[in-house]
Amino acid sequence: MYSVILVEDNIEERNILKKMLLSISEFIKIYEADSEATALNIIQNNDINMFLIDINLKQSSGLDLAMKIRSISKYEFRQIIFLTTHMAYITQAFKKTHCYDYILKPYDHKEVQVMLNKLILNESSYKDKVEEKELVITLKSGIYVGIKIREIIFIEVIGKNCEVNTINGLYIANNMSLKKIMKLIDCDDIIQSHRSFAVNKDYISKIEKIDIKLSAVYFNNSSKTALLGYKFKNNVIDEFKKGKVILC
Repeated sequence: MYSVILVEDNIEERNILKKMLLSISEFIKIYEADSEATALNIIQNNDINMFLIDINLKQSSGLDLAMKIRSISKYEFRQIIFLTTHMAYITQAFKKTHCYDYILKPYDHKEVQVMLNKLILNESSYKDKVEEKELVITLKSGIYVGIKIREIIFIEVIGKNCEVNTINGLYIANNMSLKKIMKLIDCDDIIQSHRSFAVNKDYISKIEKIDIKLSAVYFNNSSKTALLGYKFKNNVIDEFKKGKVILC
């Protein structure tokens, strides 16, 4: 589901924007925050597609919040739109945060809805394309195999080759580094877990500690495991926990 966070300390203006968003689609997940602290908590524990941020928050700067959002790797290119009553900081906002656009207050309902509708539809269309995106691997026999990105469970580099483990079996890409195959895949759901492994977070069933530096990653639809190194541990565990109810 497409998700938006409204960071605005005026509840009436939040409600106006919320109605505009819901008029575009009832299937948009909307998060609300009236402060930087609340916003960061939501942002770090969920997957946000679009950020609507008041550039003049009462207790902090919306520009500072946007800079913190950009420092989170998965949000480096997500849509940030500033809400403002004047243009004084907009040039600075574009330069520092590479925001997508801005909305002037008081809101022109028609202009805002046209802009938001365009951005949301374009982003949703891109997501649909990623869902069907395929990776083509050339096998030793000269056979070309198309693998749907969403069907990849994990990837392991052994020597100069990449073993791509999918729900339909194992495929080997010859003379392929992990860095190169990750670039070709270009999918937020597949994340590096070790210098030799990348895992699809959607298939992880369990993470178990082996020793101080290593953990084992278990998957649904596979009896194999991948390694999780300490440099990647926090990021992988955070992604695994996201959207789940944590009991302890």
